[in-house]
Parts: sequence; C-alpha cells; structure tokens
Amino acid sequence: MGFQNPQDAEDFFTAYDAALAQWPIPFEARDLASAWGTTRIHTCGNADGTPLVLLPGGGATSAIWAANVERLGETHRIHAVDLLGEAGRSVADGEPIRDIDDLMSWLDDVFDQLGLESADLCGHSYGAWIALHHAVRSPRVRRLAVLDPTDCFTGWNRKYLLRAVPMLLLPNPRRTRKFLRWETGGSGIDATQLELLARAATFPRSKVITGPKPDPTRLSVPTLVLAAGKSKAHDVKGLVAEAQRTVPDVRTGVLPDVSHHSIPGHRAEDLNDVLADFLR
Repeated sequence: MGFQNPQDAEDFFTAYDAALAQWPIPFEARDLASAWGTTRIHTCGNADGTPLVLLPGGGATSAIWAANVERLGETHRIHAVDLLGEAGRSVADGEPIRDIDDLMSWLDDVFDQLGLESADLCGHSYGAWIALHHAVRSPRVRRLAVLDPTDCFTGWNRKYLLRAVPMLLLPNPRRTRKFLRWETGGSGIDATQLELLARAATFPRSKVITGPKPDPTRLSVPTLVLAAGKSKAHDVKGLVAEAQRTVPDVRTGVLPDVSHHSIPGHRAEDLNDVLADFLR
C-alpha cells in the first residue's frame, strides 16, 4: 500500500530530507534487506566507538535525532533506525510483522546485518517500548536507555488519548500539528521536525504492533529511564516510581521543561549530558 496521492509522497520525503539536512555530522545511509522488507539505517559518529542503536517513537523517523547525534557520536558509532512499517524510508514490502515475536526477530536481524555482537540501545516512546522488550530478550544489549517510555511502566493518560483520537481516526497534517502543539504547549519542536511529523500523517503505515507491557523485572542490564517533566502522555511521577520499583539496575531522572513529543530535540543539551554520562 502506497501514499494515497503522489503529492503526499513528495511532501513527506521533502520534509524528511530537510530534517536529515539538519544533522550536524556526516552520515551514511544504508538499506538492510530482510524477509520483512528493507530497513533504512543512518550511521554516523565515532567509527571506533561503542555501537548505539537509536529507535524513534511512532510516527517519527531516524531524522528526529538531529540534535543528539553530534554529542553521542563523540564516543559511539550511531545506527539510527527508521522503524519498519512506520514513517521513513524503510519499506515493509515483505512478510508482514504480525506480533511482538516478529518485531523482535526483525530487530535481531538488524543487529545481525549491522554486525553487532553487543550494542547500547536507546528508544523514545513507542521506540522505548520496542527497546525494552528487546533488552529483556536479547543478550546483545549492553546498556538500555528509554526516553519517556509509553506503555512500559504506566498506562496512557486518558486526556491524551481523547485528544489523539481524531488524529488517529482521520490522520492528516493539520490534525497532527494541532495535537503536537497542544501536547508541547505550543513550543519545543523545531519547525523542520514538526513539518516532518505532520507530513508523516499521510504515510501508509503498517499495522502497529501492540501487546503486553514488557516485564522490566527481567532486565539484566544497566537501564536509564528518563521521563519528560511536562509529558501529557502519562503520569510522570508514577512512571518514575514504577521504574524504580521494578527495574533491577536502574537510574531514573526527569527532564524539566520538555514534553513527550518535544523529546529528543528540545533542550537537547540536557538530555545529551545525561545520556553521555550513562553510556560512558
């Protein structure tokens, strides 16, 4: 299934390329073929550094990490992923990913094709949900960082879901912009990134894999759980408390003055400091 009209595709990929043009360091674009389709990876940073895999949230792309790759790339070899079936240049034209087992097999294959025997793993929102599931299952995750993770430690905020329903039922750029401006309080998202997130509403996404919450008590790696202080997606204090209660080796923190959808770009210097210290 493709875009409903060619103009939507042109507008989306124009916004995608503009967001990637903001990356402050050179990167290499790679396409990894698999049974499920082709996964786009953007690789950059220290060629001799520890591998770091970055997973964006739902509706976002690898381009969302523009404000983070330079600092994190000082010590790490970064592999930023366009989630298969989500917005971006990955192409889900193979076997459908039907459930969490398929999703984990796909990410294992990404690790295989990148030659990663061990890697740090960081995800935001839905990407954090995927990352936490993977860290529970995979012995190849060295350290795990989850940024304002959704459906991992707490449920969704009812008001957030009610606001999101019109955008999800009848997605278009106007509704997405309105929702993001509400959640972020009207600020916090770079205009170029906002345009890409809005244009992603027209992207022909595959079935979103949902399912049980990952079991954080089974984590065996050092884990960083960072909440967005102004997140409207869930209860911030409850998220931090549950992470402290359930994760064996955890460091928690709250990033002030950022919302769920303004991570990871808004006040990126604060996020980068915490991530760089944890991943060191």
